[in-house]
Formats: sequence, structure tokens, C-alpha cells
Amino acid sequence: MPSLENISAQQCRWHAYSTTGELEQAAVQTILLAARQAIDLHGAFHIVLAGGTTPRRIYESLRGTKTEWTAWHVYFGDERCLPPDHAERNSRMAALVWLDHVAIPREQIHLIPAQRGAEIAANNYAQTLAGIELFDLVLLGLGEDGHTASLFPGHELGNAPNAPAAIAVFDAPKPPPERVSLSARRLSAARQVMFLVTGEAKRQAVRDWRNGVAIPAAAIAPVSAVDVYLEAALLES
Repeated sequence: MPSLENISAQQCRWHAYSTTGELEQAAVQTILLAARQAIDLHGAFHIVLAGGTTPRRIYESLRGTKTEWTAWHVYFGDERCLPPDHAERNSRMAALVWLDHVAIPREQIHLIPAQRGAEIAANNYAQTLAGIELFDLVLLGLGEDGHTASLFPGHELGNAPNAPAAIAVFDAPKPPPERVSLSARRLSAARQVMFLVTGEAKRQAVRDWRNGVAIPAAAIAPVSAVDVYLEAALLES
């Protein structure tokens, strides 16, 4: 069962937008600003990508922007245990709409080797992350059931102080059942965390979140508050 140790520590800043387009435009500008600040600070930008449908147009927009791509280091918050070229892999979506079209060195795009199976891939990815103390920016989504990355209700969230950086997920309530996810503890080790929330189906999850229900998304608790970018309609009762 999941540990609830860090859930109460989360603080949120809610950013409401009238349209999905306005949200996406604001998210792109926030990502580019975070990149510029990180590169100015320590010469590199370490970003964790969200999967799913919500960030796709944001990634497409980033493809046409100007930034110091060679300083970007890309990681993934979770991955499905499918072949590397499978259309439902988060890394495949990001590659098709964005990463294959910009000048980020291939060795700086750190894929989760989920095709090896959840346990092996989780151990391998934990080693990949071992030298990164803090991510500069973590992008996350929100599922209808309150899940984020592949951290699902009723499953281990990995938010204890000694939780591994990446965890194997079995019997996920959404296909495929076998996945790899960064733990809540590791996703929280970031200078900035941004949730991207769109779609009427997310209304109840947002309501639960704002009312203090211990949904998995509430387990992401960086030292600074998380920023939740969402459609204003989702705040209506």
C-alpha cells in the first residue's frame, strides 16, 4: 500500500486559463524560461517529460522555438513496458512530435528501457538518475482517477524518504499493466514541478485534489510549491 508520509506537505499554486490554447502557450513560455534560467545558473537544463495526450501540443510548439538545445537533458516520468518503437510509448510520442526535430544530443535524451521489463528497467533508470540531485523542471499530468506518471491509487507511490528513484509498476488499472515510473520522492526532487490538466473528465480529480483528498498527484511535494496549469472550467462546481 502507498505511504502517505509526504502528501500533507504539498502546496499548490493554481493557474487557471480560459482556453486550452492559452494554457499551452503559457506552459511553453514557462518551460523556455526555466530552461534559460537553468542554463544561466549551471550550464544545463534537466527536464522530466510527462506522457499522455495533454502535453502533445506543447511539445509540438516547443519544436519551433529557439533555445540552447545542446544544453537540454531530457528524462521521462514514466514509461509503458512496450517495444521502443511502439506508438503508445511516451518516448515515441515525444520523439515524433518534438525531440527528433531539434538539436538535443541523442545521448542527452535518457529513455527508460521499459522493453526490458519493469523491474530491470526501474533499476537501470535509477542508475541513470543517480548523478542528478535536482531536476530543473518536472512536467506531470493528472488522470481521471488522480494518478500522475504511473503512480496509481492503491499502488505504491514511492514517497518515503528511502524510496527508490524509479519503481516497477504491475497490475496498472490502465493498459498496459506493466510500467516503470519515477517515484513520488524522485519527482519531488526538483526546482520546479508543473502539472498540466485539461479535459472535462478531470473535474472530479481536481475537486478531490483541492479538497485535500490523498490522490497520487498530491504526493508530489517539492520544497517549492507545485504549479498547476488547468482550464478555468475545471474549477467550477
